[in-house]
Amino acid sequence: MSINEHATNADQEQQPPQRSSDEQRLHELGYAQELARSMSAFSNFAVSFTIISVLSGCLTLYGFGMNTGGPALITWGWPLVGLMTLFVGLAMAEVCSSYPTAGGLYYWAAKLAPSHGPAWSWFTGWFNFLGQVAVTAGVDFGAASFTNALLDLQFGFTATPAHTIMLFGIVLLVHGLLNTFGVKLASLLSNVSVWWHILGVLAIVGALVVVPSKHQSASFVFTHFTNNTGWHSSLYVGLLGLLLAQYTFTGYDASAHMTEETHDAAKAGPRGIVMSILVSLVAGWVLLVGITFAIQDYDGALASKTGVPPAQIFIDALGATGGKLLLLIAIGAQFFCGMSSVTANSRMIYAFSRDGALPGSQLWHRINKRTKTPTNAVWLAAGGAFVLGLPYLWNATAYAAVTSIAVIGLYIAYVLPVILRLLQGDRFQRGPWHLGRWSKPVGVIAVGWTLVISVLFMLPTTSPVTAETFNYTPLAVLLVLGFAGTWWLVSARKWFTGPKVQGTAEELAAIENELEF
Repeated sequence: MSINEHATNADQEQQPPQRSSDEQRLHELGYAQELARSMSAFSNFAVSFTIISVLSGCLTLYGFGMNTGGPALITWGWPLVGLMTLFVGLAMAEVCSSYPTAGGLYYWAAKLAPSHGPAWSWFTGWFNFLGQVAVTAGVDFGAASFTNALLDLQFGFTATPAHTIMLFGIVLLVHGLLNTFGVKLASLLSNVSVWWHILGVLAIVGALVVVPSKHQSASFVFTHFTNNTGWHSSLYVGLLGLLLAQYTFTGYDASAHMTEETHDAAKAGPRGIVMSILVSLVAGWVLLVGITFAIQDYDGALASKTGVPPAQIFIDALGATGGKLLLLIAIGAQFFCGMSSVTANSRMIYAFSRDGALPGSQLWHRINKRTKTPTNAVWLAAGGAFVLGLPYLWNATAYAAVTSIAVIGLYIAYVLPVILRLLQGDRFQRGPWHLGRWSKPVGVIAVGWTLVISVLFMLPTTSPVTAETFNYTPLAVLLVLGFAGTWWLVSARKWFTGPKVQGTAEELAAIENELEF
């Protein structure tokens, strides 16, 4: 071999490995490629679509909707809320394209703030953390409730608060275990979940259309108003009834949190956010209208001993066996939804801890070298969700409160970066996916809608207000805000500088190389 050939080989060995555009962009944003980047654009969409989960949110709060506005609000509240949510999603997607990192919202806030960036980032992150944990709690609690209903119908396992909480803990445990096996399994199950949801909606609606000999009238489905809340104002009750739809339309920030694991993240992440909302808007409306037409006994469904009105609607319409099969389809969808929620929640925890913002950050930021997943963050997500659901043991309206916490926590976190993006105006550096001249009107509508729902869902849902029906949403929000605010004033403002840069290009490469061994 010639001297020149030796020199050429030596130069090739010394050259840094070729990095993809995704990895280069992540390095520009200050982070090493620690997580396994193995998700496709479809998988990214699938995670958000699975967390929105029309077979989870629509069904678990359907009984709430039956009491709070009834068919009219169930039918018309969905497209109204879906449209307003689309404005929020579009505004978020534009920012996501500029900053495709697992930190998502709190990272965006830090980069967009004209001043006091660390403070904006700190509070955005804590609201996102609260909302993510509450979504996980709400989804898996719903799955536990539906599972308890099925076990009650099949084996007589009574649907008591203690039994439901026990099943809630088991579901969270299973989701924690599944998420420890790596992102490839989570990605695969999310892909399966998309088809489970779409085919599940078609199967449920198809069965409810074809099998029953009796259906409700169009007038009942589209105009009948029900108020079993104790409040006398129909307007107030109707606004409260929007919670069914608004809670379902949460969690689509998962596409942003999964961008460090997604190919072509600057485009795939934004598209995942928007498409998950659009597909859910259509599928959810078909599902809700189909179920409402199939109601055989309205009061009987509300009085069902299982505590799950959709289960009774299925049984009344199809018989015991058919009803249980549809219930099983819904439980499967809710299981997929909860698993994806734990996935997204853990990535947010991982990223927030990477920047030292959570107590015990070193523990929660730790990566499992074998699976390249933040295993400890997975278990914090599951454990936090369990704690949030425990009040159901003594509070009958705890589930509605958990869903309200999810909505308020997430939407405040969603809209804070949008406000900052609006303040930047033309100074905002757009990514490859953007809204062009529509940025400002879309952002203004998104902010206005978030202000409305943040106040609305802190209000009491039933009258009279007692210890058993008290909406503890304001307490949970104030507790987290008070804790984060106090910690900020006493300590964090002295050391939290927002998202940390992990190092120079060489240091980032060293972090990545260490994970290979």
